[in-house]
Amino acid sequence: MRPVPQTAASRDFQVFITAGEAYPEFERMFLSAREKVTLAFRIFDPWTKLHSPEALEIGDTWMDLIAHTLSRGVSIDLTITDFDPVLRPDLHRGTWSSIRAIAAAGELSTNPDLLRVHASMHPARVGAITRLALWPRTYLEIRKTVSKINTDEHAHIDRFMSEVPFLRRNLRRLKDKLGARLLPLPFLVPVTHHQKLAVFDRDLLYIGGLDLNDRRYDTPAHERAADETWHDIQVSVKGPEVEDALRHLETFEDVTLRRIDPPELPNLMRTLSRKPKLNLFRLSPSVCVTELSDFHHAAVARSENLIYLESQFFRDVKLAKSFAKAAKKNPALKLILILPAAPDDVAFEQSSAGDARYGEYLQAKSVKILREAFGDRIFIGSPARPVPSDTPDRSRIYGAPIIYVHAKVSIFDHREAVVSSANLNGRSLKWDTEAGVRISEPEHISHLKKKCYEHWLVEGINESFFDPDQAVEAWRNRARENARAKPEDRKGFIVPYTSAPARRFGHSLPGIPEEMV
Repeated sequence: MRPVPQTAASRDFQVFITAGEAYPEFERMFLSAREKVTLAFRIFDPWTKLHSPEALEIGDTWMDLIAHTLSRGVSIDLTITDFDPVLRPDLHRGTWSSIRAIAAAGELSTNPDLLRVHASMHPARVGAITRLALWPRTYLEIRKTVSKINTDEHAHIDRFMSEVPFLRRNLRRLKDKLGARLLPLPFLVPVTHHQKLAVFDRDLLYIGGLDLNDRRYDTPAHERAADETWHDIQVSVKGPEVEDALRHLETFEDVTLRRIDPPELPNLMRTLSRKPKLNLFRLSPSVCVTELSDFHHAAVARSENLIYLESQFFRDVKLAKSFAKAAKKNPALKLILILPAAPDDVAFEQSSAGDARYGEYLQAKSVKILREAFGDRIFIGSPARPVPSDTPDRSRIYGAPIIYVHAKVSIFDHREAVVSSANLNGRSLKWDTEAGVRISEPEHISHLKKKCYEHWLVEGINESFFDPDQAVEAWRNRARENARAKPEDRKGFIVPYTSAPARRFGHSLPGIPEEMV
């Protein structure tokens, strides 16, 4: 089964479905840059394979592309997110491993002075008294990390220590092994910079939900195993959004540190939080900018006919209630929502951790609110590969391997849309650093909608799937037909989403902010 051809994009706005489309274009943007590239990503792995024919002429990985770009005289200013070293040691280590490799790529170029790369950890911290209460758990987490390194025969302890700079103070050397220190009390970081965007020559913006590593590479055909699928959407934009994005990249760290107030950026939508002024008991940062949340609450209230959403999560109960209010107020309003059948840690790692269960609890609650309000005017779908699967876990749905959805797209009628790095959960809409663009040109919205619809439906598409009055019923009928058919006989990827597994698995955590997950 092959995706149908996509519509042509305008010069000023292009949509890339999955890394299969986005990565080659991202590489070409680097190759076309004339003066400077400024970018910030949650994950940016320089060992990621290159894919475009043009980039493959100069090397095999992004290490080669970075060195080549610098050697051409183009400067690169790259910010990579750093993570809580105790609770996310693998991500913390990955960041510093990437920093080291990118610095080496700079040295391999003829212009190492044109490279600025640094790790950025959000400055908000869990309060001292709360950290003291959590000390037994954090000590156990450090011991788990130590045990993993000590039992890995391929681990190089010196290298590991060099790549976990903010964990080292809680570790000690025991000859050829590591141990965990009881003191000092570890700091805990409840927030991250979750954005993914790049500005080229003050002329072009590349933005959306897609980071850079080989795990995130997938194609629109989704022919990989379930745990290797990764559906994402990235867009490129020319216009006033570019200058605002650059200003955001230049200021977001100072905003989170409380050095400056957030600048007015009318052409970019953000989530920004900052470190609290007083911090003894807090688990949360100080909320600062909630433009992405504000937009969604306002846009649903303005909507008249059909809302289309793709999101990794829908866990924001307050947002679900805003949708419900709009549905009750306007009997003509309909909703199509595309979600993964399960979170990636639950589907592929069989996680039963408290945060995973709390996230599923909130999603089941939010979905229930939506379904009760919209009734038969809502369709919630999940994508699955067109091959059979007999795995007993949540990595399958209706007898087929799931396709993991990581995209963040919201389209309200034919009038406004947003593509961003923000999921529809409290963390993305209140805490983490996020960035997105509002799309208001009718032809751009039509192009985005057509790309999204045709990607999932693939074949047998007629006007009923696009007609606001008929779309929900058309999508629902297609999903039900697919659910009844053998996976290999299905039309497109969509089957019905079921919240029953989330309801069974989910568990409330009283006292824990919803924004934690």
